[in-house]
Amino acid sequence: MIKAILTDIEGTTSSLSFVKDVLFPYAAERLPDFVRAHRDDPQVAQLLEDARAVADGAGDEDALIAAMLDWIATDRKITPLKALQGLIWEEGYARGAFRGHIYEDAARRLRDWHGAGLRLYVYSSGSVHAQKLLFGHTDYGDLTPVFAGFFDTRIGGKREPESYRAIAAEIGLPPGEILFLSDIREELDAAQDAGMETIALRREGVTGPFGEHPVVDDFDGVRPIED
Repeated sequence: MIKAILTDIEGTTSSLSFVKDVLFPYAAERLPDFVRAHRDDPQVAQLLEDARAVADGAGDEDALIAAMLDWIATDRKITPLKALQGLIWEEGYARGAFRGHIYEDAARRLRDWHGAGLRLYVYSSGSVHAQKLLFGHTDYGDLTPVFAGFFDTRIGGKREPESYRAIAAEIGLPPGEILFLSDIREELDAAQDAGMETIALRREGVTGPFGEHPVVDDFDGVRPIED
């Protein structure tokens, strides 16, 4: 019996284009000035130090900025970069530069499942801070209250079974009582290897293949409970 749902964001609750065509360019354009303006803030300074370690020292500040811009362009899942992007996006949401894109069916079904007593969680390569910003600024209102928790790559890579085992342990449920939703086969494979139930989302721009994972076109096709 499914007691919790763990969902990806990009290509699952939200469109691929919102992340790639709105969020990434916004962060890339503002990252150099943001780093220079906030380099002495303790949180930012620590993130820059962590990013520099990933970039093999990365020499001076300009070299580090160039490395991070390359990571954005190539969609590298670098944890300190994701955290910096979240801080930049926070300013964008506050200014009304954009709103978090959520599919109507996802917003509606998430609220339905929450109301039915299912525990809902997010697992995304974007930082927990960025996840909360996205779900907190949607056309359907603030959706963060429906979630019992958020996970990012600090718990592990999304294509590693051990990450899903760690999430199950954190949630406090056997993996078999957790349903994972994603548009990426390798993530679904990892969750399945950890013992979770899985469903693939085939949104626009997502083609698969998805192997043996059940496939639906939207959240209306996901039936974790009889309703």
